[in-house]
Amino acid sequence: MTVHFVGAGPGAADLLTVRATRLLGQAQVVLYPGTYLDPEVLGHVSPDAELVDTQNLDLDQIMERLVSARDVVRLVSGDPSVYSALAEQTRRLDAAGVAWDVTPGVPAYAAAAAEVGRELTVPLLAQSVVLTRTQARSTPLPDTESLTAFARTRATLVLHLAITHTRGLMSEIEPEYGAACPVVVVYRASQPDQRILRGTVATIADRVEEAGLRQAAVILVGRALDPRPGGESYLYDPSRERKAH
Repeated sequence: MTVHFVGAGPGAADLLTVRATRLLGQAQVVLYPGTYLDPEVLGHVSPDAELVDTQNLDLDQIMERLVSARDVVRLVSGDPSVYSALAEQTRRLDAAGVAWDVTPGVPAYAAAAAEVGRELTVPLLAQSVVLTRTQARSTPLPDTESLTAFARTRATLVLHLAITHTRGLMSEIEPEYGAACPVVVVYRASQPDQRILRGTVATIADRVEEAGLRQAAVILVGRALDPRPGGESYLYDPSRERKAH
């Protein structure tokens, strides 16, 4: 048997990879995160498969299902490389002698950027993207990964699992980014109930609180979100010397 960890993407059923849909169609058991998943994603699953919603299960209960099942897919929201609990699950599978593999998915931050039509790395504005989260009722962050430290880079910030702490986070980064720095919040990117809130470091908390957002939202911060003053890529510069083919 092999446990297939499959990135479910940001939610839209048509943003799954071809490999993901094939694995879902073949699986006898599918464990999925009901909190974040558009139910249409499960339309790729065989009618004969057993569906297990993991939103109310702890890690031991999830592992029990993974180890005991055959032809099992473990769907994770977004991409398995970010905030998916992949490491702790695969450690336990290794200890149990169970084979596993990983199928990537569209990460939520990429879907959010696509929905607002923004590149997160605009020449002369930002060439790095920091993916991070808050530390509240969750695993502590390493000492070297404080939001204050990341803010000093003035890179494009992507804040996951942070929507209920928007006001405090904006206060923390304002000294580096400035009150007028653009901020975009995308709730349930790509899903039917998607919402997009636009503002600045100074105003976005008010908009989030007015909208009543409590989960499943990504916060994007940075000057790249307003690329009008940005530069142009050297890769496509007409003056760049190119090899003849």
